[in-house]
Amino acid sequence: MGVSIRTLYRDIASLRALGAGIEGEPGVGYILRAGFLLPPIMFTAEEVDALVLGSLWVADKADMPLAEAARKAMARLTAVMPIELVDRVEAEYVVVGQNEHSQQETIDMAAVRQAIHHERKLLIEYHDANGKSSKRIIWPFLLIYFNGGRLISAWCELRDNIRHFRTDRIVSLTEMSLRYPKRRHDLVKLWREAETCEQTHK
Repeated sequence: MGVSIRTLYRDIASLRALGAGIEGEPGVGYILRAGFLLPPIMFTAEEVDALVLGSLWVADKADMPLAEAARKAMARLTAVMPIELVDRVEAEYVVVGQNEHSQQETIDMAAVRQAIHHERKLLIEYHDANGKSSKRIIWPFLLIYFNGGRLISAWCELRDNIRHFRTDRIVSLTEMSLRYPKRRHDLVKLWREAETCEQTHK
């Protein structure tokens, strides 16, 4: 099933902590005694509304793989919710409005997220507001989703500083084999400090 032994042992320990009658040991095997059920997932009405709104927003505003993941996640949650909370979800009284100015990118956003998680450099071809094309090597560390588009926050080797790149202006991207020399955590910290400084001087 593509699950590592370490993950299997961790999951068995978690089930035991929940009260599952699991007998056995590593290297020998395990037996789950009959009669054990996982406790139901319980949410308040407001938590359900927040989950629905969040999944609807992601399904509408995010790239296709993330949007599909949001829909599937919501379906899995409703499958284990009490019926009264499922009724609240299916009432569909929370709606995300359409944005007329939304710009869709042509790049693979899953590849961008992968590069961020693996702290890999990206080689991109970028068009600025005037349509001028340039090739950049960037160190992506943050994705910003907002109504009307998305931004990649990254360290730009050309500018030797943090820059924001609109995803709809990136013509192409290639993940490089090189990890960038700084940790993502440090780049995020540097970005937050710059944002705080900018807000202070406004």
